[in-house]
Amino acid sequence: MPTTYAYKVRDRSGKVVSGSLEAENSALVANRLRQMGYVPISIDKTNAGMKREIAIPGISNRVKLKDIAVFSRQFATMISSGLTLLRSLSILVMQTESKFFSGVIDSIRSDVESGSSLSQALGRHPKQFSRLYVAMVRAGETGGNLDITLQELSAIIEKQVELRGKIRSALSYPIMVLALVLLILTAMLVFIVPIFKKMYDQLQGKLPAPTRLLVAISDVFVHAFPFVIVAVILAVVGYRKWVRTPSGRATRDRLVLRVPIFGGLVRKTAMTRFSGTLATLLSSGVPVLESLEITADTVNNTVVAEGVHAIAEGAKRGEPMARSLSGHPVFPPMVTQMMGVGEETGALDALLRKVATFYEQEVSRTVDALTSLLEPLLIVVLGGAVGSMVISLYLPMFDIIKLVGNNN
Repeated sequence: MPTTYAYKVRDRSGKVVSGSLEAENSALVANRLRQMGYVPISIDKTNAGMKREIAIPGISNRVKLKDIAVFSRQFATMISSGLTLLRSLSILVMQTESKFFSGVIDSIRSDVESGSSLSQALGRHPKQFSRLYVAMVRAGETGGNLDITLQELSAIIEKQVELRGKIRSALSYPIMVLALVLLILTAMLVFIVPIFKKMYDQLQGKLPAPTRLLVAISDVFVHAFPFVIVAVILAVVGYRKWVRTPSGRATRDRLVLRVPIFGGLVRKTAMTRFSGTLATLLSSGVPVLESLEITADTVNNTVVAEGVHAIAEGAKRGEPMARSLSGHPVFPPMVTQMMGVGEETGALDALLRKVATFYEQEVSRTVDALTSLLEPLLIVVLGGAVGSMVISLYLPMFDIIKLVGNNN
């Protein structure tokens, strides 16, 4: 099925002309334009991303970071072996398991074939290739070391995957235990407590305060359970919408940093991303201001991003980066001091790499400590929640036994 392509060309007088043509692929469009006497500047699919998503129903349009890392490493190996860009991309199209990602690579190959640079072609797929990725590839193209850049990108992404895996493994256990606690408590409130309530109603005795509270909560769950579910769903949806707003996300990020233990982990993770990303971009030859803008997008915390933006504003005025950071307490003194020394010695990227390595190790230690600390703590929480409910249910039993003993 022919696809509509929007193009920009130069005519014989040097004037830029734009228009659109329908063809099977961009190469045919380029050949037709050359036959017409034009020099192609750019050839883009019209709403290519939207058509691709609609044309492939049932296939996820999300590409895993691990797939990007494998793609980068294989691409680097092929280029360093002497294969051309087009041939390397054609091979990657055939051997990529994800059908959607294979289609993305094929689109990149078509764009490169039509005259676009690799970084321009990658930039047309921002959901799959971040600004960091595109900027580093552009720097690699300019410096003539694209294979080395792709290998470095692969290493960076693999570290990100490893870091995410560690954090998820640390959080998955407490989440599962808390979900189990909520399930057990809900089942007891809906099925067990009403049985005891009927029995105590028949005895017509005065219930202790903990038992009365438990029975009241059970009544709410039994008689208004659908409303409770709806309220929870509305709360979750409202929270997600609130977090998507700039003010909501900023408030959430500030509160997260203040949470004991977990706030420190989030802060260390942000420092790892900040120092590692900035070091990589600067060592790759990306301009300072662009490096700072990209770094602000990758730290994944608005409080840290505000500090990075402050560095960029200070750099525009010619101020040292370390001075701009000193007014943001979210950055530890070590980061500020190391950046100051790096600027003075001209080895900023090397010192930032050392900072990134240090915080990677700190994150790993914190995750290990959390795992060992949370296991006994959650067992106590689970036992305490269920135990307190059981005790509340059986408290009236002791009064009944006393009454029976006194009557005898």
